[in-house]
Amino acid sequence: MRKLVVPLALATAATASISAQAQQAAPAPSPLTGNVTLASEYRFRGIDQTFGKPAIQGGFDYSHASGVYLGNWNSNVSSGAGYPHGNIEMDFYGGYKRAFGDFGVDVGFIYYAYPGTDPKIDNKEVYIGGTWKFLAAKYFYAIDDYFSAPGTKHTGYLDLAANYDLGRGWGLAAHYGHLNFKNFSNGSYSDWKLGVTKDLSGWLLGASYIGTNAKGNCGSGEPYCFTQTLPAVPATTGRTRDAGRSTIVLSVGKTF
Repeated sequence: MRKLVVPLALATAATASISAQAQQAAPAPSPLTGNVTLASEYRFRGIDQTFGKPAIQGGFDYSHASGVYLGNWNSNVSSGAGYPHGNIEMDFYGGYKRAFGDFGVDVGFIYYAYPGTDPKIDNKEVYIGGTWKFLAAKYFYAIDDYFSAPGTKHTGYLDLAANYDLGRGWGLAAHYGHLNFKNFSNGSYSDWKLGVTKDLSGWLLGASYIGTNAKGNCGSGEPYCFTQTLPAVPATTGRTRDAGRSTIVLSVGKTF
């Protein structure tokens, strides 16, 4: 019996050695990832950016082992959403993330660019955030005029979120945000979202109900409102719609 045990033990040890070598030889995850999403419309802080039309979105992220990260994200937008002569949003960001058990911190800077807009529209923000398990909070602070609106430097936006794993690829997402629009009291508003996601072989399907209490009417003398106007075309006078109206947004995306 002992003669049978020894070869078996040697075989087991050899198998374990081969398995360990295979694990050691396995390539480390790439620090560079990409993402792409198709959405029924694009909402930014609850406000419609595509005049109710679909959006194609995507970008790239680089994450270093030290916690430093850089990224770019892009989406089509409508000129009627406040970006005259512009049709694309390009975001560039960088920062530092670190986890401490169930807690995490995130600090960084983001620049929103809208090529082709005339007059030029852009936005610059710094942010700081924290996470605990499935809960997250992040505060964004404009270091220049908020989306080039005169006199709105120091505008702030608070983002509270929860993303809960229900198991079997299902997830629940909730969000509440509040924009404190500097020097425009009637421009400040809150937005919210409640949604569900389903992971299908790496493709993430999503459905979210999004709402705001943003004003959608432009009264005389009102310096800021959330009504979008599409440019007039032959035989029409243009169209307007409430950019902060409640809606359901559907999406499908993938990270690779």
